[in-house]
Amino acid sequence: MLLAGCSGSGGGGEAAATIRIGEFASLTGKEATFGTSSHEGTVLAIEELNAAGGLLGKQLELVYEDNRSTPGESLTIAKKLINNDKVVAILGEVASGRSLEVAPFAQQSRIPQISPSSTNPDVTKIGDYIFRVCFIDPFQGKLLSNFAQGTLKAKKIAIFSDVAAPYSVGLAKYFREAWVAGGGEVVSEVKYTGGDKDFKAQLTVIKNAKPDAIMVPGYYTDAGLIVAQARQLGISVPLFGGDGWEAPELIQIAGAENLVGTYYSTHFSPTSTDPLAQKFVTAYKARYNGKVPDAMAALGYDSVLVLADAIKRAGTTDGQKLRDAIAATKDFPGATGLTTLDANRDASKPAVIITVKDGKFEYVETITP
Repeated sequence: MLLAGCSGSGGGGEAAATIRIGEFASLTGKEATFGTSSHEGTVLAIEELNAAGGLLGKQLELVYEDNRSTPGESLTIAKKLINNDKVVAILGEVASGRSLEVAPFAQQSRIPQISPSSTNPDVTKIGDYIFRVCFIDPFQGKLLSNFAQGTLKAKKIAIFSDVAAPYSVGLAKYFREAWVAGGGEVVSEVKYTGGDKDFKAQLTVIKNAKPDAIMVPGYYTDAGLIVAQARQLGISVPLFGGDGWEAPELIQIAGAENLVGTYYSTHFSPTSTDPLAQKFVTAYKARYNGKVPDAMAALGYDSVLVLADAIKRAGTTDGQKLRDAIAATKDFPGATGLTTLDANRDASKPAVIITVKDGKFEYVETITP
């Protein structure tokens, strides 16, 4: 009743029986953990809103499809959601590359798109109908540089990035700029392609450069293997990365013992004492059989709430009026803290640093913009 996976054609606008919201996500494939978590947070928010009476006197209908973590698939889905399903807005994606696929079409169609967690700054540069509810990589790169210098006491860094992923390329760039500006030295910079399985040749080059720590701005599927193989080669220095590491599977892939001395930045910690964060954690665990939410789930949840708040304030689902209302979002309280969208439609949000201890993810510190 609350959700529709593949609805047929119909209206999502004023005359429709429901308010249709579109979502594209990586529910299967390489980044399925990201997409599933974000989708679960999205579903929870939709259900809560409907239980509270919906919006503008109507129930919300989520029309979602799986892009299978496959390049090109997201645009095909977006065209269906907008042209056939007549959604009033699109939510997605986690991966910056797939958000960038859809954004030009959403902009052309004058349908707002809200990414829960794409951090590459180019996403919102596509146009004024494109938004996000997460921090961006210039902030994340700088905070990781400060963390490496301040907490890790590193002076020499190696950077090991995914040449094929806009997220990884961008985060490596912003980290490098901040690191060098702060007086740090990059002693080695090598590349891999997402999906590779053997990283030992590149890691040997890094080992010979003798860095104090290794920056790996990739996704968990690759980062886990890189950490495991680094430890196999006798590399004992800290490895760290960004929110792309955020997944329970990281421990399964890397091995808990290998993740000792590793760190990553992300958007949310389920151990936060913030009342709204704990309210979300409690609701999520109740909805998903005790499962603890991660940052992607929290951001998926908040993306719906920011959209819903804008629909209420606009009093309509008209594309331009809804766009204007989303752009005016200020100090909106959600699971990941207060969301205020700036002139570039980006959110200024704090980040948290996570490590692994005794086989479990553990909060280290919070870093504010």
